[in-house]
Amino acid sequence: MRTTDPMTWTVMPARPADPDAAELLWRYFEEIVRRYHRRPVRPGEVEAAMVDSPSDDLVPPTGLLLVAYRAGRPAGCAGLRRRPGWAELTRVFVHPAHRGHGGGAALLAGAERHARTFGADRIRLDTRADLVEARALYARHGYREIPAYNDDVYAEHWFEKVLLRVDAGRAAR
Repeated sequence: MRTTDPMTWTVMPARPADPDAAELLWRYFEEIVRRYHRRPVRPGEVEAAMVDSPSDDLVPPTGLLLVAYRAGRPAGCAGLRRRPGWAELTRVFVHPAHRGHGGGAALLAGAERHARTFGADRIRLDTRADLVEARALYARHGYREIPAYNDDVYAEHWFEKVLLRVDAGRAAR
């Protein structure tokens, strides 16, 4: 049974090198590599993936990394990259021990809130076909599939969500 209790989640900015963030990023890449190859990860593969796709731009002013804590424990992460007028979502990950408790929703809400502070009017992301849970999460939260906006070799699906502006307690487009 899936439960959603955002009150148990705290989402806050972190630097990729911070211990909690670094551990979550390593786990994210470990899962991405394992699922892509459909086999256990071999020595050095996670580190190679991290070198191929660095996270060092997920810091101001180029971006932001969010770490989600559940009951005070590091449980997930999500990154944002600033683009002219929009933001790119990346590195969305919830540790398996914390899945099914609203962590994905908490991370998306935090990312959307921060994207608005960047002045973004939309968030875009790319993902792979095998990441069916991620695609379902994005669809549940108002992201719609769009044509490819990049040529990432691993991307197979592209999504976008138009962000509503929140002015003085009321939402407006």
